[in-house]
Amino acid sequence: MNNEIKTTERGWAGHFICSADCRFRRNTLVEYKDIKIVVSTVGALFTFGQIDTVGHNRYYETMAFHSDVNDTKYHDIDVEKGVELGCEWCIDHFNEDTDNKANEMHDNAVKWICEQLEKGVEL
Repeated sequence: MNNEIKTTERGWAGHFICSADCRFRRNTLVEYKDIKIVVSTVGALFTFGQIDTVGHNRYYETMAFHSDVNDTKYHDIDVEKGVELGCEWCIDHFNEDTDNKANEMHDNAVKWICEQLEKGVEL
């Protein structure tokens, strides 16, 4: 990875209104020059004591957004500036090993974002 790219793991969910009920949450801030992109993965949503989907036919999802330019402290997402991921971004099942697959999916999305930034692709 390019030395100019900085990634920071953060301790809160980056997206999804019901993220507080998700047992899986990751949020990585990717910084390159003046660009800041948040990669967020949520899943393992439990409602009323049972597993539920976080979107249509998916139990985990990864999304990416440019950060809100007005948020100079946390650089949280700007929901109107989503980044379409060119890699796997959802998991359509839930079992005892899905969290590991979700971690891998998140890491791959961060890697994909970094690769695009290094190539100069406008996201």
